[in-house]
Amino acid sequence: KLVGVPVSIKDNICVNDTELVNTCGSRILGGYKSPYNATVVEKLLSEDALIIGTTNMDEFAMGSSTENSAFGATRNPWNNDLVPGGSSGGAAVSVISNMALLALGSDTGGSVRQPASMCGVTGVKPTYGTVSRYGLVAYGSSLDQIGIFAKRASDCKYALSVINGYDLNESTSLNVQLSEKPFKNFSSLRICVPEEYVNSKSADLEVIESVKETANLLSDQGALVENQSLDFLKYVIPTYYVLAFAEASSNLGRFDGIRYGNRNQIDTNLKSLYKFSRKEGFGQEVKRRIMLGTFVLSSGYFDQYYGKALKVRAYMEKRVSQLFEKYDYILGPVSPFPAFKLGEKTEDPLAMYLSDICSVLANLTRTPAISIPGRPTKNGLPIGIQLMARRFEDNHLLSTASAIQELTDYHLMQPF
Repeated sequence: KLVGVPVSIKDNICVNDTELVNTCGSRILGGYKSPYNATVVEKLLSEDALIIGTTNMDEFAMGSSTENSAFGATRNPWNNDLVPGGSSGGAAVSVISNMALLALGSDTGGSVRQPASMCGVTGVKPTYGTVSRYGLVAYGSSLDQIGIFAKRASDCKYALSVINGYDLNESTSLNVQLSEKPFKNFSSLRICVPEEYVNSKSADLEVIESVKETANLLSDQGALVENQSLDFLKYVIPTYYVLAFAEASSNLGRFDGIRYGNRNQIDTNLKSLYKFSRKEGFGQEVKRRIMLGTFVLSSGYFDQYYGKALKVRAYMEKRVSQLFEKYDYILGPVSPFPAFKLGEKTEDPLAMYLSDICSVLANLTRTPAISIPGRPTKNGLPIGIQLMARRFEDNHLLSTASAIQELTDYHLMQPF
């Protein structure tokens, strides 16, 4: 199915190749070579795909700009002074710059869709559990999902047919067939546009206008498009980051200087080994998230933060499930703003975290979501339009996105 197709792989997806390393963008894994292939890589190779290399990323997928890599920032091909989004920025750049026809990334809170939005490509996060995470270095295990970058939604759908499926090696893999519900016409679709997305004071006006243009296009084609207030959206960022940081704190405990990667110590004791291996191996953002995650899991705070966040997540899943009884899709922006300047938000972590405000809902509710290019800014910068769908209706989502791309040419725009 993929004979001769060049594919790039995000640096946190294991590739067993003597020419490649898997560093997760971190010094603590500098020079690490994986002894095995991730399940998705095995599936690509079984269809004769050409793995051309691993792509740069925010360290351990912790970031929204691909500036947190130990090996330097990735630049946006549309303007080299801007970020490409993150954490899968390198993967998005490899597709828009024509180095690869397909790319795999990981999406914990929008890390496939957000760089797809800022680089002007299509990026899809499948339903949680439908693509194996075996061989994906974990950040937030209940949120992580391997996703796909390509120029067109139809190419993403083709690639998804290769990499999805049940995997005995992966405990959260679901033995469920994706729905083959066909796309009929736009007049059969019911679409919800959250008021909080299009009436937000923090969102860029050109982003909102691009979303409204897509909503009007769908309405003109016969789709029912309705605005509706979703009051729970104000809780998505605190809920997401409490859960993600807690899971990161647990998952990154394995990087201790003993099993693999960077090893350093001053005194001949275990505490010194842990301290100096992690001090030199981890970057500032990773340390911040581990510390905050350890705090919310600590005695006396577990129920107050982590336990409460789990309850809010369950409530959100219930509300979104009820919403999908009435609507087929949730439409909105991927990011509240286009690509921003390198260094613009690095000193303000909260501003950086807020760039995920429109994308994390899909991860919290385990639903599929896609970013497709919408009308760009007046300066020609890409803007991504997001569609979320019911669980396991990934194929219908991709078919709908493909039908939208037949009506527009934004996905054909190139930076050079």
